[in-house]
Amino acid sequence: MADVFSPSKRSEVMSRIRSTGNMNTEMRLIGIMKRNGIKGWRRHQPLPGSPDFMFRRERVALFVDGCFWHGCPRCYRSPKSHRAFWKQKVCVNRKRDRRVVRELRLLGWRVVRFWECSLCQEARVVARIKRILYARNVA
Repeated sequence: MADVFSPSKRSEVMSRIRSTGNMNTEMRLIGIMKRNGIKGWRRHQPLPGSPDFMFRRERVALFVDGCFWHGCPRCYRSPKSHRAFWKQKVCVNRKRDRRVVRELRLLGWRVVRFWECSLCQEARVVARIKRILYARNVA
């Protein structure tokens, strides 16, 4: 079926769509942290890059990157149509991710990034979070 909007109008319409909690990423990590007694995290805090979670006392910013939107080297498959657009989109997202990590580190934050696909290995995710939180408290 043909699109009823012109490309510029479609772009405008799509740009107005804002995401909310994503069941495959942030909400899934909330469940993992709650099941494993990881406390002290906050969401929607005013930091560069809007981390998905932050541990203020430990100064840890945590991101969960969707495999499609951030170009997971293991999972990402480029769509069959508009390949150039998607290649650029993912490239821009990855550049922004690197910039945000630099900004947060300059502000004294430790940055942790998880791929969406890694959340299926709950024990590894929990071990990494706890290792980072406890290492930060000891130092």
